[in-house]
Amino acid sequence: QMADPFLYNTGERSHYGCLGHEVQIEYLKAYVCRPPFVTDKAVIVVHDVFGWRFPDIRYIVDLMAGHGYITICPDFFKGTEPWKSTDHWADFRDWMKDHDPMKVDKEADVVLKYLKEQCGAKKIGIVGFSWGGMAVHHLMLKNRQLTAGVSLYGIVRDSEERYSLLNPTFFIFGEKDHTISLDQIFLLEDKLKQYCKVPYKIKVYPGQVHGFAQLKPEDMKPEDKPYIEEARRDMIDWIKMFV
Repeated sequence: QMADPFLYNTGERSHYGCLGHEVQIEYLKAYVCRPPFVTDKAVIVVHDVFGWRFPDIRYIVDLMAGHGYITICPDFFKGTEPWKSTDHWADFRDWMKDHDPMKVDKEADVVLKYLKEQCGAKKIGIVGFSWGGMAVHHLMLKNRQLTAGVSLYGIVRDSEERYSLLNPTFFIFGEKDHTISLDQIFLLEDKLKQYCKVPYKIKVYPGQVHGFAQLKPEDMKPEDKPYIEEARRDMIDWIKMFV
């Protein structure tokens, strides 16, 4: 039995009343939340396998907007079904074939165009969780328009082409993530030292499992709360430093 890679136990979630609204951008739906003042800074949030409607991800969008960014979470699954916690793990591989986190370039371009032309954004960062963390890692290698990125527990695939980041990128991992071994993290660090020409950072949070950083406050366990809050602060600080 293989460990279930992206799926953390979503359990009982508290209801979350969102602050933003949904928009249609070309062929994509997206959730957008704006700060209470005018700004030319924006952040794209890339959801995990549970999709753009998952309350935890909308909470993160609202959180970023509260820090002064026009924040948007597009539906990178383009209207197809996200993974559901009731789905069968045996089908996950097939599902992933149609939901490849390395095939997000077109959607990213659509959203970047919208942020620049419709929202007046001049500097745009990106943060992504799990599936979205892999997407961010990919986009930071390919898309110069993204000023900075934060990849949270995106599974690390080793290949030589994964280290020439174009702009500052921060990688967040949980120490007890059953899908990403510490060896993989050390390898990533090693390769970035060799190949990466821009600022980067890797940080491992003690005792934390896959999916730890997007929990809403009322869903946090007391012993994890300091690490979750630290990871969020670190994510926001990285974006503030460069975007």
